[in-house]
Amino acid sequence: MLITNHVLSGAVIGTLAPNVPTAFAIGFGSHFLLDSVPHFGVPDDRLMAVAVPDGLVGLATLAVVAAASSPEHRVRVLAGVAGACLPDLDKPGEQFFDRSPFPRWFDRAHFEIQRESPGRWWVELIAAAAFAGVARAVLPRR
Repeated sequence: MLITNHVLSGAVIGTLAPNVPTAFAIGFGSHFLLDSVPHFGVPDDRLMAVAVPDGLVGLATLAVVAAASSPEHRVRVLAGVAGACLPDLDKPGEQFFDRSPFPRWFDRAHFEIQRESPGRWWVELIAAAAFAGVARAVLPRR
């Protein structure tokens, strides 16, 4: 699943969660649920061509979500996003430092649940539209 979708889903989770620790924990769990859905992916030699634009869109989405959130909900929303995105720190870790920040068993389990295919880009678009729509509806605004 693209990081932008993890940002959007984490924002929804953070909005609906009762507190910061719960937002983070449910966001973290949601990452694996989303990654277990057959979704878009590319071979390692094309990863950066997708990861860089997605990372930039995800970062911009994070900025919009943070700016749009009401101050009393912002930390909870950002905790949901942080939890939802955390497991994907393995990718930049491996790309830039030749090592994941997580133990091997964690990376192996994370890898095993993923069913990726270049032909499943439409899954990402549907997920993004759904999460963005729900976020727009539920996100407490300033």
